[in-house]
Amino acid sequence: MSLAPQELENTASKYASEAIKFDSQGARGMAITHYQHAIDSLVKLLQLYPNSKLNEIYKQRCKSYHDRIGALQQSHGVEPAVDPKASESDQKASVKRQENENDFEDLVMKEKPDVTWDQVIGLDDAKSALRESIVYPTKRPDLFPLGWPKGMLLYGPPGTGKTMLAAATANEMDGYFINVDASSLMSKWLGEAEKNVSKLFVMARQYAEKEGKPVILFVDEVDSLLGARSSEVGGEVRTKNQFLTEMDGVNGKGKQLMLYVIGATNKPWSLDAPFLRRFQKRIYVNLPTQAARENLFDQYTAKLSKTFDVKTSELAKLFDGYSASDIKDVCQAAQIKTVHEIFDSPDYHEPIEGEEPVQPRDLNTDDFKSIMARRKPSVSVEMIRAYHKWSEEFQAL
Repeated sequence: MSLAPQELENTASKYASEAIKFDSQGARGMAITHYQHAIDSLVKLLQLYPNSKLNEIYKQRCKSYHDRIGALQQSHGVEPAVDPKASESDQKASVKRQENENDFEDLVMKEKPDVTWDQVIGLDDAKSALRESIVYPTKRPDLFPLGWPKGMLLYGPPGTGKTMLAAATANEMDGYFINVDASSLMSKWLGEAEKNVSKLFVMARQYAEKEGKPVILFVDEVDSLLGARSSEVGGEVRTKNQFLTEMDGVNGKGKQLMLYVIGATNKPWSLDAPFLRRFQKRIYVNLPTQAARENLFDQYTAKLSKTFDVKTSELAKLFDGYSASDIKDVCQAAQIKTVHEIFDSPDYHEPIEGEEPVQPRDLNTDDFKSIMARRKPSVSVEMIRAYHKWSEEFQAL
């Protein structure tokens, strides 16, 4: 019988903790053994649950443990995690200090995200709301005597560009973009979610205060952190309360502090009312319009060879109800279809030296229609109705 994911994750964490303890004491052999056991447990998790949202976290942990094993194997003189001659209390304090400094540093994008407003097709209302709430106050705070919104919620169907909107906003500013997945925040450090919410906001404030630059804290899948549940354990309640407390600090203290919190969710109806109140802007990121779909097809087919009958305006009408990510996937699938034909041809052979490689044929309208017959939109009509109903009650641009 296979182990449950929580049990496997607990096992990996136990081995990792033991490995760090042996590492800090200079016991290289035991440290390597326990790091490897932790990797084995995480690899089993990846194999048993290939679609888990936490798999990127598990892969990062595996890489971290593997890199540490490599460092220990390559050099007998490698520095331990802490001074093994120090007292036990000093060792614990040193480890704790390292954790506080390093837990979230990998989440900070020191360079601007490489996403511009032009790459975010359509969504003019959302763009305008983000500009007036974040970009304008950053450039001219003197024009806002009453302050400006610090909390924004982007909600809507999956694949409509919520993350791109936040990244494009950060791109226009000279500041930092901290990207956090809420489900990872809850699960990456077992039993530590409440503390890590606090540390996350502390880090964001430090960047905003010490360097005097705007900081966007983008929390994806925020409903996994702050969604209403019929039954909650104590840790979840404390974590939610900690997040709300931190949001009060962002909204109430230091009105000139350029720290913004952008939450994104596909399920706004699952969010608690106290959370909604702290996010002054609630922006619906909807499916692309006819004009936006046409622009998306222009963008994604620009590098593809097409026949004269392929008109993006017609494709935009055909794929009504498809999200931006759906349209990208459709274009990719159509192009892969022509590549498949090359490899599936009985005459196909690897190009020999001096021979011109066979190229895919030009795409035609029928290629896109055949993809549409097999690939339905990821957002149902019922879902769109639910978003419109929620927007009527809670939207705040």
